[in-house]
Amino acid sequence: MTTVGIIGSGMIGGTVARLSVAAGHKVVLSNSRGPETLAELAAELGPLATAATAEQAAAAGRLVVVSVPVKAFSEIPVKPLAGKPVLDTGNYYPQRDGDIADLQTGAVTSSALLQRYLTGAHVVKVFNNIFFKHLASLARPSGADDRTALPIAGDDASAKAAVAAFLDSIGYDTVDGGSLADSWRQEPGSPVYGNPYGPFSDEAGTPADTARIRTDLIGAHR
Repeated sequence: MTTVGIIGSGMIGGTVARLSVAAGHKVVLSNSRGPETLAELAAELGPLATAATAEQAAAAGRLVVVSVPVKAFSEIPVKPLAGKPVLDTGNYYPQRDGDIADLQTGAVTSSALLQRYLTGAHVVKVFNNIFFKHLASLARPSGADDRTALPIAGDDASAKAAVAAFLDSIGYDTVDGGSLADSWRQEPGSPVYGNPYGPFSDEAGTPADTARIRTDLIGAHR
């Protein structure tokens, strides 16, 4: 059991929290609106969940999930995340986040940009390519024939290993997609973004094994 800090407890963050509690992990939930707005979710999740500020969630978590828009990166607490694996679930959407030249041109990936903000943390991109309902429904026990895989990308081998172990505990295999510079291979528009798990209209989703995810990562082109 570990403690997972959640900064941004919306669709993906909330789903990761539910999977974490189901696996026996403690979760500390936070969002931009204050812990009082998360009281209902924390109560629903039970005694392993508490609501807190972003600073408190960052400090409490051995792993910290960051699920916020790119435009909100500057609001994430930096110091309490130093030395920790930070699971970046986000994607850059210009219509929401505004025009960011380096992201528009592909000079940097959104996760690499987050790493610039979070000096000392170890950013690992994960959960960004799957619909939140599929994330909830496709989790399977270790060894299951229909187990699904998720791609990850990061620059720190130890952080990626920690994230892979966490994913295994909540029901997913892992495919290493390379460095943060390579993480464009799992961003919107890539073969592995959404497609392996079936259409959003099918809430149950379709299992996608490591071979499928690896093939889709290799098949990505800019």
